[in-house]
Amino acid sequence: MTGEITGPGLMVLVGVTHTDTRAEAARLAAKLWGLRVLEGEKSCSDVNAPLLVVSQFTLYGDARKGRRPTWQAAAPGPVAEPLVDAVVEELRALGAHVETGVFGADMKVTLTNEGPVTLILDL
Repeated sequence: MTGEITGPGLMVLVGVTHTDTRAEAARLAAKLWGLRVLEGEKSCSDVNAPLLVVSQFTLYGDARKGRRPTWQAAAPGPVAEPLVDAVVEELRALGAHVETGVFGADMKVTLTNEGPVTLILDL
């Protein structure tokens, strides 16, 4: 097993496109750390809740044409991996406990969603 969190926290799927920057990774980390979506309108920073960060290029899948999705909008690994790592580094610099998946791996991810709440943060 790679990354795992238990109890209240956030599972963060990070998709990177060609134009994303390190500055956006820092803004995303700050937003995630302070986002008030946990019980009682608390944030991870309020209750020291952990985050599981998983790279997810398929977030940029486009299935508007044909029957096969394309992932042309997703940045290639050499561009995306450093930016996913930057999100993790920035979160840790803010004091967050962060677990991660393995970049590019075929992972089995299990999630128990309380809410349910799913948000898209496009910074």
